[in-house]
Amino acid sequence: MKDFSHLLAKVNGRATASVIRELLKMTSVPGMISFAGGMPAPDLFPAEEIGEIVKDVIVKEPNIALQYGCTEGEAGFKAELIKLLKADEDIEVTPEELIVTSASQQALDIVSKAFVDPGDAIIVGKPTYLGALQAFETYGADMIGVESDDFGITAESLEEKLESLKKEGRVCKFIYIVPDFQNPTGTTIPTERRVKILELAKKYGTVILEDSPYRKIRFKGEHQKTFYALDKGEGNVITMFTFSKTFVPGFRLGYIIADKDIIRKFAILKQAMDLCSSPVCQAITAEYLRQGRLENHVKKLVKVYSEKREAMLKALEKYMPQGVTWTKPEGGLFLWVVLPENIDAEKMFITAVKNNVAYVIGSAFYPDKSGKNTLRLNFSYASFEQIEEGIKRLGKAIKEYKA
Repeated sequence: MKDFSHLLAKVNGRATASVIRELLKMTSVPGMISFAGGMPAPDLFPAEEIGEIVKDVIVKEPNIALQYGCTEGEAGFKAELIKLLKADEDIEVTPEELIVTSASQQALDIVSKAFVDPGDAIIVGKPTYLGALQAFETYGADMIGVESDDFGITAESLEEKLESLKKEGRVCKFIYIVPDFQNPTGTTIPTERRVKILELAKKYGTVILEDSPYRKIRFKGEHQKTFYALDKGEGNVITMFTFSKTFVPGFRLGYIIADKDIIRKFAILKQAMDLCSSPVCQAITAEYLRQGRLENHVKKLVKVYSEKREAMLKALEKYMPQGVTWTKPEGGLFLWVVLPENIDAEKMFITAVKNNVAYVIGSAFYPDKSGKNTLRLNFSYASFEQIEEGIKRLGKAIKEYKA
């Protein structure tokens, strides 16, 4: 077989495989209980409702549903998104300030391509979403991590990093934040801290890239304003939303809201990626929104996921050995486990797999690969019985590793 490696672009050397997807290959064996993926529960997909809508959409508007679409998104779908933003977030945007994407991962790729040249500085949390780190790394970003506590990234650490960059004569291209029920920790940034972070972004001449996939999945506590709403249309925030967690991930639909000039640049980049996101999926989702079905569906998700969260928290209390701690998220799909410092979660993964239980190693969520004694657990996908048994197996694996 011929070796064409000398013909490949340098970007291939920066692109890395997803740790989660690689680990999942090891877990597809009979009897394995996996808390590794970030998948919604498939038994909660609104399959029948979607089935009712599909035929009508295709028969009534085949020229829209089955044809090439507009790069920025179909007009009818965007109109429903604009209504949704106003109803849910009291955010008003024009069609020119919104672009439909193939879910959040394409949004991350578009933003990276638009903002990042190799060596450019961006700021991310320690830890933060692995898929974002992959996207940023592919474009050669210099990812600078800021410290986090029980309420997300700290303003003090952020200011310290921004000031350090300024002294070096460098510009921070953007600050990437998952403010609500963060992946991987499940933490939420309080509104007063968001205000301070936004002030810092303005002071140092950068923008906030707000990633909001889990926002509607709140179990308890107070709703916090988005960074976009706090910015009041001043153009300092780019916000990404997705339907992957609140509707169906298979449609691969998301959207970005930002200043219209930025959205125009995103559209030019997206044209070269895929021309348009699936028009038929946009048409189906638009009709689902038009019929007012999303809110009831989300209520069902919140009820079940809240119960699964409680089941996992109780199981952790029951089976975790002394010295292990974990977060208690008010929403989302994940919680974060911190092991004693002498335990390496990556090395322990082999022991866990032998006990037929899987998780995601915490170091994968750090730009500097620290956090060796941490791991992420997903509670949305597994059944209640699997949660109980899986946490029991995890506790056993921790004890065996320590021994």
